[in-house]
Amino acid sequence: MPASDSSCLLEPCPSQERCLQTATPSTSHTTAVIPHPVVTDLTVCIFSSTVSPSACELDPGLWHRIEKELYLYTSQQSAWIYVALANEEELAAEDLLVMDIRVGDPPPNPSSGHSWESRPGGIWVLRGKFSGMVDQAVTEVDVLFGMDAVDPRPQWALMRSSLQLNGQPKVPVARLSVLHGRAKPRPDARAALRVREDGKFKIVQISDTHMVTGVGVCKDAIDAHGKNLPESEADPLTVDFIGKILDVEKPDLVILTGDQLHHDISDSQSALFKMVAPIIERSIPFAAVFGNHDSEGIHALSRTAQMSILQNLPFSLCESGPEQVDGIGNFYLQVLAPAPSQLPLSTLYFLDSHGQIPSKIRNPDYDPIKQSQIDWFTNTSQAQRSAREKDDNHNRFHLSLAFLHIPLPEFGDRHLSIRNGHRREPTEGPSFNSHFYDALVKGGISALGCGHDHVNDFCALLPQQTQQDCDKTPQPGPWLCYGGGSGFGGYCSYGRKRFHRRTRVWELDTSTGSLKTWKRVEYAMDRVDELVLVESGAVVDPPGEEDEGRSCVVS
Repeated sequence: MPASDSSCLLEPCPSQERCLQTATPSTSHTTAVIPHPVVTDLTVCIFSSTVSPSACELDPGLWHRIEKELYLYTSQQSAWIYVALANEEELAAEDLLVMDIRVGDPPPNPSSGHSWESRPGGIWVLRGKFSGMVDQAVTEVDVLFGMDAVDPRPQWALMRSSLQLNGQPKVPVARLSVLHGRAKPRPDARAALRVREDGKFKIVQISDTHMVTGVGVCKDAIDAHGKNLPESEADPLTVDFIGKILDVEKPDLVILTGDQLHHDISDSQSALFKMVAPIIERSIPFAAVFGNHDSEGIHALSRTAQMSILQNLPFSLCESGPEQVDGIGNFYLQVLAPAPSQLPLSTLYFLDSHGQIPSKIRNPDYDPIKQSQIDWFTNTSQAQRSAREKDDNHNRFHLSLAFLHIPLPEFGDRHLSIRNGHRREPTEGPSFNSHFYDALVKGGISALGCGHDHVNDFCALLPQQTQQDCDKTPQPGPWLCYGGGSGFGGYCSYGRKRFHRRTRVWELDTSTGSLKTWKRVEYAMDRVDELVLVESGAVVDPPGEEDEGRSCVVS
């Protein structure tokens, strides 16, 4: 095979580490399971566009490819990081382990007598003999992309310098992240999900951040006076905006309501890490649902893979949910009374609202909430209610909220009464109504929060009333509230009008059974559109302009 076609490079190349001349499926690098692995070497393999990486692979019994194409599929070449792994239980005293990795200029030789070894891409590897412990050795290597990349995983160290691969200038650079020793078990964040001593519990809802690989582009920002701003880097603005809100509100929980990621991005993990880093840095528990864009694109990670990443992060309360229920991320969380009590005072439900589907009815059109999800919610909420009723110590006020990304059809209902905020664009939701809203009514949900339509930020009610009940006082259903778009990489305009980015805040007072909400808006110093939603456990229906001349409505 001509040297110009590919290079499987090791400097030097130990005799037991060979380049195979027969094709080996790349899946061998992802299916091998090695208990307690430790890194014994590392290299970069570069291939031309005419040669498959599987045509010149290192021994798959020893070398394992990190499934991140280093040029992000933008070059006529492809490049991959390979790590040599050994089982910790099988190491001998003379075996060499990677003790440190650097990128860039040659590091100074240590006093231990071992010298740094050069590898392709500007990588330097320091190897030392196995001492019986792997605490100081490199046990995992990963690749993240972009100079704005971060690694929120404990004990992981992200290299400042990028790999030297001569990629295209506008392509986010590849950077190594390294774990020394064994990662400590993730602390159980559930214990922190409790109301404060005064019975209050605050949630910041962040929706539609639309993070990308690299810094991204913001095309429709405005200044404090509403004047259009030129295009700028998007993701750093989003991270800064979120951080400021978290510092002001100091919430007990952050809920991400979908489209954390933009569509068609090249590395989902790098984008996800940027999204959750401000939350983890402040030690705030968080939960998430997926949006329609999160897993769109040929290089995007699946919802299952993204959920696996999220679940293993500090302070994460994310769950995949029951396998027999459609979607990834159908779960619930309970907010408990102050420690040591195990009394649940509030229940929060999370549902996967799926994504866009082909349709002759509406464009775009979306998958509705599935019957298996409705059944799961109904059974779960009934079981929770029955358990509370059997508990002699149960709190007389129990507030339940639900969160998803794509609004239900009821958000666009012509009878909807907007009590706060604005509808600035038509509701984009499923054309088919699977009547999950009815299940929310029966399940006693006080409010439903969603995202998706970035410049809608209203809270509204759809009265629960039938034609036979026209002579009775209508009972309002759960509040339907948009979170508003918070990401500078997603649109925040409609027509020629631009708007500020925003998030929604929810505050429960479990001692009085009240729920109120407000928004935090870019440049605004104070709360925006504060509104009481629930008092003494019952939904409040404040009077609005829509009430004048309202006739009986068949729901």
